[in-house]
Amino acid sequence: MNTLFLINFLGPEMILIFFVILLLFGGKKIPELMRGMGKGVREFNDARESVAKEFKEGMKEADKEKIKIDDETKSS
Repeated sequence: MNTLFLINFLGPEMILIFFVILLLFGGKKIPELMRGMGKGVREFNDARESVAKEFKEGMKEADKEKIKIDDETKSS
């Protein structure tokens, strides 16, 4: 991501976004909204790690199968 864009976006636009969120949800709902967002991010990260772990295990199994087939071919 272009850091110049990020720096430019952190100015008045962010203040406006926070103000609109405050108007829409009110001061009492914002902590609940943030908790929900945090829970969603945690669940996403857990799912991502689970998929990555399964993918790595599958690759290890595929490598073991390839080695086994190569060994059988060489011994024949």
